[in-house]
Amino acid sequence: MTPRLRATTFSLAIMLILAAALAAQQDKKKEAQLRTVHGTVMDARQTAVADSIVYLKNTRTEDIKTHIADSAGLYRFSGLDPNVDYEIHAEHNDMTSATHSISSFDSRKDIDIVLKLDKKRPN
Repeated sequence: MTPRLRATTFSLAIMLILAAALAAQQDKKKEAQLRTVHGTVMDARQTAVADSIVYLKNTRTEDIKTHIADSAGLYRFSGLDPNVDYEIHAEHNDMTSATHSISSFDSRKDIDIVLKLDKKRPN
């Protein structure tokens, strides 16, 4: 291998290593910017409601994600785009919670919302 070919190969290897490191750093930065919405589904008596369905609507695309609350009434949506507005509410049997808005102007990365099942769901 000639000295010039060796230097070119070495330069290419260094550039690939730097590109990989930069890509990994950008992935970590993007992941750090994502947000999480979590909380508890409660009834009117402040008791956690298991197996409630929590609906999270992306107001830009109209996509809806759902999550079934666990046995303690807890739910969690993670990896959410901080530049999008969302609406969230819960339902269980014939009851529903108020719809809460999550604004893209809200800079919190970890948002805790209690969803209170306090009104009859419309038919």
